[in-house]
Amino acid sequence: MRIATISRNTLETQITVSLNLDGTGAAKFATGLPFLDHMLDQIARHGLIDLDIVAHGDLHIDAHHTVEDLGITLGQAFQKAVGDKKGITRYGHAYVPLDEALSRVVIDLSGRPGLVFNCDFTRGQIGAFDVDLFHEFFQGFVNHALVSLHIDNLAGKNAHHQAETIFKAFGRALRMALEADPRMSGMMPSTKGTL
Repeated sequence: MRIATISRNTLETQITVSLNLDGTGAAKFATGLPFLDHMLDQIARHGLIDLDIVAHGDLHIDAHHTVEDLGITLGQAFQKAVGDKKGITRYGHAYVPLDEALSRVVIDLSGRPGLVFNCDFTRGQIGAFDVDLFHEFFQGFVNHALVSLHIDNLAGKNAHHQAETIFKAFGRALRMALEADPRMSGMMPSTKGTL
């Protein structure tokens, strides 16, 4: 089983992430940020990744440190759980619509961090959540998961729908990339011999 638990404790946040990359989509969150919990649930459900996340952050200041550190800790747990990557598909992609919104996410479990994030949200806040923080979350994730990630919101008028399509597509793309490729039969999916 590809599982990991990582704790990150700073003067700004205390975060623990437990995940199972071969799960059923079971999820439990206590981040103090209800809309982010809703988005994390999309990753779990559509990626079939079990996630248990507890975060205590300096939310009296704002959500920035908590969201960024959640991305970092999730990335560290992912990197630990994914293992040597032998026999996996490596690449994943998904297009996900929600009413008028449509997003595309493409991922490469390359061992190299890189993020391209293209989303012009139609408003700056979803409830009390600052949409700028989604970029910070994904930047933290890619820097520590060591993946290349392209996120493009292709259509949308409702910011909630835009965000939800991004997170659903991210979960689906992760699921595809993590799948075993029976033709690889334990081989490394790279001409370098390592990822």
